[in-house]
Amino acid sequence: MTSLRTAKRFVFPLLGLWVLLYASFSVFTPPLLDGSDALTAVIAREMVIGGHWITPWANGIRYAQRPPLLYWAVAITFGLFDVSDWAARVPLAIGTLALFIATFSFGRRLFHSPAAAFYAALTLLTSCGVFLFGHLLLRDVFLCLWLTLALNCFWRSLTQEKHLLESTLGFAVSCALGILTQGFAGVLLPLVIAFLYLLFSGNLKYFARWQIIPGVVAFLAVVLPWHIAVDRANVREAMVTLMPPMVGGRVPLLVFWPLLLLWIAPWSVFSLRALRIGAASPDPDRRSQARLLCALWILAVLVFFSFTARQEFNLLSALPPMALLAGGWLAEDESLPHHQGRIAAWILFFLGLAAAAVVAYLLVAPRPAPGTDIATLLRPNSSHHAVFFGFLFDLTRSAMGAFKVPLWIVLFSLLVGVSACLWYRLRDNARMANCFLAGMIVAILIAAHLALNIFSPVLSSAILAEAIKPEVRPSEFVVVNGAFENASSFAFYLERPVLLLNPPVTSNAAPPLAPCISAVKVKTEVTVEATMGPPPTPTFQIDNAALCGLWQTPQRVWLWTTPQTLPILPGDIYVIGRSGGKEVVSNQPNVGGASF
Repeated sequence: MTSLRTAKRFVFPLLGLWVLLYASFSVFTPPLLDGSDALTAVIAREMVIGGHWITPWANGIRYAQRPPLLYWAVAITFGLFDVSDWAARVPLAIGTLALFIATFSFGRRLFHSPAAAFYAALTLLTSCGVFLFGHLLLRDVFLCLWLTLALNCFWRSLTQEKHLLESTLGFAVSCALGILTQGFAGVLLPLVIAFLYLLFSGNLKYFARWQIIPGVVAFLAVVLPWHIAVDRANVREAMVTLMPPMVGGRVPLLVFWPLLLLWIAPWSVFSLRALRIGAASPDPDRRSQARLLCALWILAVLVFFSFTARQEFNLLSALPPMALLAGGWLAEDESLPHHQGRIAAWILFFLGLAAAAVVAYLLVAPRPAPGTDIATLLRPNSSHHAVFFGFLFDLTRSAMGAFKVPLWIVLFSLLVGVSACLWYRLRDNARMANCFLAGMIVAILIAAHLALNIFSPVLSSAILAEAIKPEVRPSEFVVVNGAFENASSFAFYLERPVLLLNPPVTSNAAPPLAPCISAVKVKTEVTVEATMGPPPTPTFQIDNAALCGLWQTPQRVWLWTTPQTLPILPGDIYVIGRSGGKEVVSNQPNVGGASF
């Protein structure tokens, strides 16, 4: 009966929020984005169609240095539900659910409090970092999950020695899955955090009690099969690569660390407050141990990624300890006769009013005419686009007119949320204050998703692909001007290989340029021998001379490009359509199949 009451009070509300935010509208929209998002889906599709489960391939390009677990997960859902963008996001929805469950379990074990577990899971569930990046096909959600599970097992082994063997095996398997997800980071981070905790708590002798041999055996049993298969396939690059290659730019260090507070705002105010142990704490020793573990966890993630990839989404692995700190403090504060969150409520109130004033200013921008391409309202600057959120710097005040609905939702949510939070905090009703704060965040997250849908033509080429798909014939040539990653969603929605015009040189062992036009053919047959080695489809690459030769033939050619990088071509150039700062041109006019 107690378990049922606990589920009704804590678990069911969290499950309902997960369905709302992670398993409903956000699974179906927006379309997959260019870059790693759609690239992962293309690789997974080629695994299903071509049977290349050992080494990732996309459009004939080998991505040997990328761990396979995310691709396997997406490929499995493709096999179950058919190839689609929503099916590609199913593993992410399941992964976020597992992450929230792991955080709830960890919070209950760490603080011996269902309320603390509830607030920790609620904090992470409504984190804008998890919400924004948890819908993109990135490895970091799963790395965050394995790291949380590994440290949960580590903490369990400290507090429940009768389960030492099970905890050691759980820790080892989580580290192994981390290796298959993110390479070296998957095993280094949990080991470093566990070692540092034992070092600072004066308990290094504890390592001698761990079941090391069974743990190593379990670790190798998970990791070795893929590496052996890779070795047999003669793709030895993956055997020596422990960290996936860095793609894109790096966030400035002075921006990277503060982003951690933003990704879990406004709960980060309570996370920082939890770093102090109040005199009224009922168990200061336990609180001190929890604070030490969470602080070392956060610091390890920040330092590691500061000197490696340093992308915005790398901070996801530091969000669970921030959520645990906030959850522990909120639960403890709620149990006290006189609550201590008034200062935090005043801070949130003034910050919320300042943010509402900025939003109100942006709402004055005129709404653009119907059918306006939002790319025409942006600043023409791409120097910062290597950073994921670099596109935000392109927004102008006139462009903000396209976001009227999301901005109104944000404005109303901020005014109601921070005002109600302060009102109930001043009346010592901490639970209602926290509920209004959570409701405010949920509304803002929904508004952010609406804004992403509006902005998606800039980030995705799905509109272009779906528009020309009815008219493209198998015998015609589709060319992408630049790297495949820049138009990966174009290839995914078009459902066919593309030619690459002068792609940048990469370390993916791409074959040389096609020697002649007749060699550029689409081949989809799969043999048994091909499933372990290179795929039957070659890498399609042509240069400007070959494209010019194609352009003058009766054969139709479709070229994906940006207006700024359109090459000089002989003969007529017909613009079939433009969307999001990209366009598709052809050597023949539209005859009615393509629709814009």
